[in-house]
Amino acid sequence: MPTKEEWKKQLVDNAEQQILNLTDSDKFKNYLNTVAKFHRYSARNIDLIYSQNPEATQIAGFKQWKNDFNRSVNKGEKGIRIAAPMIKKLTPEDQKRLDTTKEKAIVGYRYIPVFDISQTSGEPVLSAKDFVKENLADHKNVTNLYNELKNYLNNNTDIKVSEKRLSELGGAKGYFQPSTNEIVIGSDEPDNALKLETLYHEYAHSQLHGLTSEFKDRPRAYQETQAEAVAYVAMQNIGVDTSNYSLGYVATWAKDKAVIHSALSEIQQVSSKVIELSDGLTKQLGLQEAQKEPEHDLKKQSAQALNKSYQSLQQQVQQATNPQQKSELKNKLNDVHQKISNRTQKQLQAFAEQNPGIKQPDSEPDQSLKR
Repeated sequence: MPTKEEWKKQLVDNAEQQILNLTDSDKFKNYLNTVAKFHRYSARNIDLIYSQNPEATQIAGFKQWKNDFNRSVNKGEKGIRIAAPMIKKLTPEDQKRLDTTKEKAIVGYRYIPVFDISQTSGEPVLSAKDFVKENLADHKNVTNLYNELKNYLNNNTDIKVSEKRLSELGGAKGYFQPSTNEIVIGSDEPDNALKLETLYHEYAHSQLHGLTSEFKDRPRAYQETQAEAVAYVAMQNIGVDTSNYSLGYVATWAKDKAVIHSALSEIQQVSSKVIELSDGLTKQLGLQEAQKEPEHDLKKQSAQALNKSYQSLQQQVQQATNPQQKSELKNKLNDVHQKISNRTQKQLQAFAEQNPGIKQPDSEPDQSLKR
């Protein structure tokens, strides 16, 4: 059986592998292609969009909706006006006057109409929600653990956790405010597992990306990848599978595999801290038995437990596809095998000492054949 440290590392490694598998899927690649089709607007245009339609989420022009997404703008819809650059091909005189070698330049702006997806009809458009499924199964005692974690942070750390209605959070489940070191969670979130997962997520932000934190200047993609990966590990540790939600959420942020590797390599310390905190709280609540050493110490495991460990590791070695993981499992298998062998030899020796009448094999066996 793995030690506690090995268990923590195994959780993080498993998360990384599952995310990489997801980002290799055709469906996720199609999602990225969809994202690429939507223009990234300037801060000025974002302000223009928000001022005209605060609920807008995905914006495109009349022709782009039709050509790229096979959707049509609904009759009677009023366009959202944004500023589009007017680009002119420069003459040699223009290049000299503007002191540039560029062939084209922006000479002004005009306002053009674009439309939100809610103003269109047609084929479905892939979105992050195709990977972020919010149907986590509610588990017994999850609410108690959420309340205990919230109270612990309020009473024993400099972090303050409060709640607001989801309608006040602008579509988020919660957030961390570095300037005040405050975590806010949606009070009326109906899924208790998601509520606890959100608290873990925001707590990870506080540890990784607070004002004095080591990784506070990481890009947003890194920060969200790290926070959700920590939350996933924390929930896995207490036996609640949030992979449908967490790993999809991570993948939509960590579109580059290099980001996934770098971001996850930095979360070991926070994952370890969160797991230790959770273990302490669940013990206080009586939600788990005290950790039994025989589960993690080969020397104290029964013969039956050792045999089970050996059989389980054999199966894991056969199923492992990652070379590094396979090598680590083989090392563990060898350790268990050696322990079984040593224990068997000691038992045979003890039995022989207790039964001196039993003939022992010669120390130097006669190599000749005897009849």
